Amino acid sequence: MARVVRDWRRVRATALNHVSISATDLEESTLFYERVFGMQRIPTPRFKDATVQWLRVGGLQLHIFAEDVAAPRRHHIGLTVDDFDAAYEAVKGLSSAEFGWQLVELPSGQLQLYFRDPGGNLIELNWADVRTIDRSRYPELIRLEDEVPQPPTAHGARLYLDDAERDTVLARS
Repeated sequence: MARVVRDWRRVRATALNHVSISATDLEESTLFYERVFGMQRIPTPRFKDATVQWLRVGGLQLHIFAEDVAAPRRHHIGLTVDDFDAAYEAVKGLSSAEFGWQLVELPSGQLQLYFRDPGGNLIELNWADVRTIDRSRYPELIRLEDEVPQPPTAHGARLYLDDAERDTVLARS
């Protein structure tokens, strides 16, 4: 039987709606995202084969589902925060061999703080401009280009795709 090939170039994604992550303890993970990041539980449907909780994060959603499987090592979610200092302090207590902890300055001057949530998911907190923080407060901050040689194009690699998005983040700080 001949297979019909569709021209997928006509299909265009217009936005990211939600991200799903797993949790070995659904309530513990839900409380973590509520308490640390101010996310809000929103109405959540029941599914036949999954226990899930939906949370509001800005205009998007985080879906947490109960699963007794380890989270993938490198899969992660990136969250923009409105106060880097407060976010750093809120998650600093989680730094351990179990949760991990790494603070990186990208060649573009943007920050990424990596750690793991209670379900073992890798979380990346993003900040738009290293010049707006006091470096002396962050002794573990490493410049990526000091650790890994970067191509000339690396300075154009940005977490925020336009200046308006970056400026909105910085204006809230």
